[in-house]
Amino acid sequence: MLDEQTRYRLLKLLEANPELSQRQLAQALGISVGKVNFCLNALIERGLVKARNFRNSRNKLAYMYFLTPAGFEEKARVSLRYLKQKLQEYETLRSEIEELQVEARRMSEASVDALREGGPR
Repeated sequence: MLDEQTRYRLLKLLEANPELSQRQLAQALGISVGKVNFCLNALIERGLVKARNFRNSRNKLAYMYFLTPAGFEEKARVSLRYLKQKLQEYETLRSEIEELQVEARRMSEASVDALREGGPR
C-alpha cells in the first residue's frame, strides 16, 4: 500500500487536519490523488479511518477523515517503526561521517607532511 514514511505522514496529516481534501493530501504527500483515494479506502476498510460528509461553502459535499481508536493505535505503531527506521538511518549516517572525517584528517596530514618533506621547488 504505502511505504512507512508516507503511511506515517498520511495518518499524521489526517489526525491534525481531518478536513483536508484528497487533492490537498496528495499535494502534501507528493503522491497522486488516485493513490490517496486508494489508501484512504484501504484505511477505511481496515477500520482505521472514518469518513464523514460535511457541507462546505466552496464544495457542496466534502468529506472529513477521522482516525478511529484503532487508527490512533496504528498511528502510534507506525510512528514507533518510523522512529526506529530514522534512528537506524541516523546511526548509519553518523558512522559514515566519522569515517569521512578520519579519512579527511589523514589526507590533510599527509598533504602537510609531503609539503614539509619535499616542498615546492
